[in-house]
Amino acid sequence: MGASFSHLGLSNDVVSSVVSLPSSNTGKKSSSKSKNLQRWTSSGLSTPRDSEHYTDLDDDWDSNVENCLTSVNSQPKFIENKPTFEYPLIRKISSGVKSSTDDGALALYAPHILQEEESHKELEEMNAKLSRYHRFKHLVEESTVDMDKLKKMAWNGIPSELRPISWQLLVGYLPTNSNRREAQLHRKRQEYLGLIEQEFTKEKDAQTWHQIEIDIPRTNPRIKLYGFKSTQRSLERILYLWAVRHPASGYVQGINDLATPFYQTFLSAYIKDETDVTQFDPSTLPKDSIDAIEADTFWCLTKLLEGIQDNYIHAQPGIIRQVNELKDLVRRIDTELSNHLDDENVEFIQFSFRWMNCLLMREISMESTIRMWDTYLSEPNGFSEFHVYVCAAYLVKWSDELKKMDFQAIMMFLQDPPTKNWTEKDVELLLSEAFIWQSLYKNATAHLRG
Repeated sequence: MGASFSHLGLSNDVVSSVVSLPSSNTGKKSSSKSKNLQRWTSSGLSTPRDSEHYTDLDDDWDSNVENCLTSVNSQPKFIENKPTFEYPLIRKISSGVKSSTDDGALALYAPHILQEEESHKELEEMNAKLSRYHRFKHLVEESTVDMDKLKKMAWNGIPSELRPISWQLLVGYLPTNSNRREAQLHRKRQEYLGLIEQEFTKEKDAQTWHQIEIDIPRTNPRIKLYGFKSTQRSLERILYLWAVRHPASGYVQGINDLATPFYQTFLSAYIKDETDVTQFDPSTLPKDSIDAIEADTFWCLTKLLEGIQDNYIHAQPGIIRQVNELKDLVRRIDTELSNHLDDENVEFIQFSFRWMNCLLMREISMESTIRMWDTYLSEPNGFSEFHVYVCAAYLVKWSDELKKMDFQAIMMFLQDPPTKNWTEKDVELLLSEAFIWQSLYKNATAHLRG
């Protein structure tokens, strides 16, 4: 029996429409590749991690679900008002295509060539996206999800419609067995609500609560979603509960950022497809839906932080280790840049501490962050190890510019890098570069330390 998407408001209907491409002899132009990717190709290595053995992240969280839920006789009510999900049919392109070119002669003698080429390319991209969606949907609908396949597919990005359930599987929150998911969600959501009631009916830890209250209004200030009171109250509850349940670290600035990709992704499962989640006011949802989004965010954030908790304990040794690894790695990848930073007395801790503490979320957009997390969740130790290679690729990307700058210019540039207009392709190139460096230098201590 196939898996049910009912817990996320997704229909099990499969859209089978495929756009027919017009026959054409138009050849495909090869895109240019960076010298690093050329080096990668010549080495015979492949990406993403086809040769890497992935382990199932489905741990023992849900091992006793059935015994805990003998009284559950019906589906949870979390998505009663969520519209039925249907992937939009690909429509024939009738607009947005150039009808001429800047070259007057070409436009005169062949006015339809570029229009046909561009239409063909757009249709190919749409069909590829639709095909990928169906392959993903088929995979997560299996009665038992093959996590190795899911990780390999997710490495290259997850369709936004299927990201909520995919992330919950990848982080280990949902069991791979579809028959156990409904019970697991009900149990964990009810547990969250019980913990909230327990902690918020007694006196709060004043210092922790004060810091959270300060940080929440400053979280993603350019995104309207995070300015709504409903969003801010949800994040306050999530962060405070996590802090009091983890006294070894407590709340640390930066954890507020890490909650938001989960919150925004899980919220998207409860609103209409044509609605921009970044502009949506969650207060318009039923309370049951808000509770479910909060609970799922809390438990997935908890799972993520388990792997990087030494980033947030006293003296933050995890971040110090990552910064030192980044410095060693950049010295091997780009010696000239490393020497220039030394000559200008630029210490890696000065600019990369934030990269590790906030996982580059202050440097790139939320949209780019969410795409990056598709890959991080697919990598073993993606947030603690692979992230260092991403930071190396990110720094080396600006090498030519940085080598022309002095200390002050370098610091100003890295505080406000030109990434506001980055597309998904920019993020994927960065991830591919990071994969190259990881494959070349991981477990090669002699290479890193010279």
